[in-house]
Amino acid sequence: MQDYDEATAFLGEWGNYQRTIFFLLSIGIIPNGYVGLSMVFLADTPQHHCRLSNSSNVTIDETSFTNLSLVLPMVEVDGEQVYSKCTRFKTQVQDGSNDTTRETEPCVDGWVYSRDRYISTIVSEWDLVCEDNWKGPFTVSMIFLGMTSGAFVSGHISDRYGRKIVLFGAMIIQTILSFIQVVSWSWETFCILCFFIGLGDISNYVAAFVLGNELLGKAERIAYSTLGVCMFYAIGYIILPLFAYYIRDWRMLLLALTIPEILYIPFWWLIPESPRWLLSQGRVTEAEKIVQGFAKKNGITHVGVIFQHVDTIEYTLLKTTNRQKHPYNYLDLVRTSNIRNITILSFLVWMITSIGYFVLTLGTPNMYGDPYFNCFISATSEIVAYTIAYWMMHKAPRRLSTASMLLLGGVVLLCIHFIPPTLHILTSVLVMIGKTGITISFAIIYVFSAELYPTVVRNMGIGVCSMASRIGSIISPYFVYLGMYNRMLPFMLMGSLILLAGSFCLLLPETRDQPLPETVQQVQPIQWLCCSIVPRDTGPNPSKAPTSQEIQVQNTSIFFLPSQPDQAVGLC
Repeated sequence: MQDYDEATAFLGEWGNYQRTIFFLLSIGIIPNGYVGLSMVFLADTPQHHCRLSNSSNVTIDETSFTNLSLVLPMVEVDGEQVYSKCTRFKTQVQDGSNDTTRETEPCVDGWVYSRDRYISTIVSEWDLVCEDNWKGPFTVSMIFLGMTSGAFVSGHISDRYGRKIVLFGAMIIQTILSFIQVVSWSWETFCILCFFIGLGDISNYVAAFVLGNELLGKAERIAYSTLGVCMFYAIGYIILPLFAYYIRDWRMLLLALTIPEILYIPFWWLIPESPRWLLSQGRVTEAEKIVQGFAKKNGITHVGVIFQHVDTIEYTLLKTTNRQKHPYNYLDLVRTSNIRNITILSFLVWMITSIGYFVLTLGTPNMYGDPYFNCFISATSEIVAYTIAYWMMHKAPRRLSTASMLLLGGVVLLCIHFIPPTLHILTSVLVMIGKTGITISFAIIYVFSAELYPTVVRNMGIGVCSMASRIGSIISPYFVYLGMYNRMLPFMLMGSLILLAGSFCLLLPETRDQPLPETVQQVQPIQWLCCSIVPRDTGPNPSKAPTSQEIQVQNTSIFFLPSQPDQAVGLC
């Protein structure tokens, strides 16, 4: 069988074509860094209070919040006495009356919103406060629910119709729906569009990730998966607070973030389809032409026949035969005790890590200080985090790296509770340290999980882990919602959960420098103590000759991404 990497080794490393593909696909990831996270500002809740009754003879400046004690009751929030946001005094001020005797009523005439920070948000646009304050986090959850659906839909379409179609199709869907969202006429319409925008956002991300790994060689893949995809995602995140600081109206901010996506249209003629996918479909001539174009860009003029047509047909038939003989399904992820333990622990770690990441990211407005500056620092910390993750994936054990970063993040978040409220800067620094640790673990855990699962169910295992991550992202806005009542509550809950996730990681077996398991029976048991793992013997058994099925399984690596520990990475 002909291996794709061997057949294209003559292209060399980091030539013109590799650098072009690396930067074009990485630049295409930038909008993913702000599409979902833009809700930090689009759905933030401004300071507000009940609109005063027209019959009131009290003259006040509603926009500056002065003399409100005459018409608004006081309530305790987060240990402080503040004016009520959802009730007002029903009767006018009477001599001798006090707050305990005066009757209150809901905001029957609507609300007045402060414009100190925002001209408008979707909250002030559609009054998503008081009885309807659940709609804010629900809107964010709709984006992540769309991402969950998109992860399944895009994978199937990509395998059937190609990576390039999904990549640019998702870009078009996301861009067009974002323009429509700018003129949303109701909250319900905005929510529905959020779902499909989230679907397009994740589909674009996954397609770019897969296409980049299939177009680039072994030497470039790990750099693309960390310094490329993840780093440019962080750049998009950095752009968000810069735009939001100067554009305070939610419709204009959304429009400004959407317009740059039009610039990606010319990329259709610059980014090719995956030759690996074309070969898997038997389209050898097209794959040959693309690779010859790569060679020309790298200055290689004399190129003979690269792929053998007969090998591709043989591979396709062999792949079909293997699927019939090995009908693996999701039940194989819990069939034996070893893989069942791996699946349960991985599911919990992924879900908790995802909750922690998005709680600290979406909770920027609940932090002390300026939300724009906090968001910028949070985005910048991801640049540092992905750089550290890149180094750790080369130098440190997977289990200890992931666990140590989670434990660091959990301890730091719990320590925030003991920081005096006046030390705002110290609180923000600790939050950023905690988020950096969680972001590092979030990047490493993709590699770690891919190495834990055997080859026969690796894609399904990562799919289940990705589902756990999406569940965590859907839940995360409601953790942020708790911060409206107590600033410390999300940090305390997340600190405890992150410590638990770090403890779970210590139970997982180490995988760095270990041979990847090929079958379910080769999955390593979990570790109850922090001890080194004795490498299992995966060599051939001299007393038992390999079966024909085993030989076929070993030969089906052609045209797939090589199953190397440092090449299996996923979403950031």
